[in-house]
Amino acid sequence: MSNRTAHSPDIPKSASSVLPGVVILGGAHNALALARSFGRKGIPVVLVSDDHPLPSFSRYVHRSLDWPGATAPDAAAWLLAFAAQNGFQSWLLLPCADNEVRLVAENHTLLSASFQVFGTPWQKLQHLCNKQLLVHAAQQAGIAVPKSYDVNSADDAASVEVTFPVVLKPAMRMVRNAFTSAKAWRAETRNELVELYRTAAALQGQDGIVVQEYIPGGGEAQFSYAGLWSRNAPVAELSARRTRQYPVEFGYTSTFVEIVDNDEVMRVARKLLSSIGFEGLVEVEFKYDARFGTYKILDVNPRSWSWLSLCEAGGFDFAHSTEAILKGETRPVQHAASGHAWIHASRDLAAAIQLMMMDRLNLGDWFKGYRQKLTWAVFAWDDPVPAFLELPTTLARVALRMFARNAQAIRPQPKPLSRNIKTKLL
Repeated sequence: MSNRTAHSPDIPKSASSVLPGVVILGGAHNALALARSFGRKGIPVVLVSDDHPLPSFSRYVHRSLDWPGATAPDAAAWLLAFAAQNGFQSWLLLPCADNEVRLVAENHTLLSASFQVFGTPWQKLQHLCNKQLLVHAAQQAGIAVPKSYDVNSADDAASVEVTFPVVLKPAMRMVRNAFTSAKAWRAETRNELVELYRTAAALQGQDGIVVQEYIPGGGEAQFSYAGLWSRNAPVAELSARRTRQYPVEFGYTSTFVEIVDNDEVMRVARKLLSSIGFEGLVEVEFKYDARFGTYKILDVNPRSWSWLSLCEAGGFDFAHSTEAILKGETRPVQHAASGHAWIHASRDLAAAIQLMMMDRLNLGDWFKGYRQKLTWAVFAWDDPVPAFLELPTTLARVALRMFARNAQAIRPQPKPLSRNIKTKLL
């Protein structure tokens, strides 16, 4: 293991009696937001990541280390040795990326011997992480989901009766490729469906693809529930509208998110989470289907999310709420106040320009959103360095990935993707 930052290895003593410190696994903007939340309360933070270095530049990350990654065969053993060698026993372990979530959930009991592990074991959690299982879990709970089609082969894609357009999604996003990075591909015709299915199967495997109906609507129809749960009940929660995303149709990241009051989104999300006995941080994504007047669940992220700092700006205190959970205390549920918005400025500008060119956004409405109390994705007055280093760090990561792809291009590559496929570069 090696330090990735120039931060002093001396870890300050925690100001909390139940939280000696926090180990954050992976993540980018969400990990940065968590580091700031705990760091501002005097709780030491250590980052362990094999991916995005952005959070390591925060003044609230006291130490940052590389590791083999969550998919390495000995990842859990590595974490146990890491805790023993550095005196991090009893620190809170918080996974902030999909592979890290699965690793901790699958090794919940083992890792609990060294860390404080707050989350749901994989036996239950997989019903939210796997979109195929999520459909069944939602239906059993009486919750609306997009209509799914039984497509398990290219032959099925060529013959199964569907209503176009349809959307292809990875059942789980545990590997990085064009399909998982894009999050969804849209097929307008039978030929496109067959072509996209074959390409997705080459990347993901035939059993890793979900084909669903396309729900029309833009940012006005995209909603989320965000919460912190303990003992099968919310400790803190809010509903939000994901007003803009990039790319604008199937965004791999939100660019402008607003806290809104939406009782139906709150009710449905609570119903789903309580059906499996959920514990931990979670974001549940919905799309409002105006054709039926129904909110349909699209995805569940059982970890911190990119716009987590918006929740704290609206009134959540993750550090204190987590302390209360670990102490076994019961407190009134925290609800974030409306009138707050989160923005990733550079990506939102790109999304806004694209929407304006499509006549789906006017300049007045764009400026109107900026009149709210804004929280920035990266910049913070008390922690400005990550904002200045985000662009050069991102460019360096893109260049390294392109170099690695070219260097390892030994196997024949799939044929060029159709115009509907967007490859994630950031």
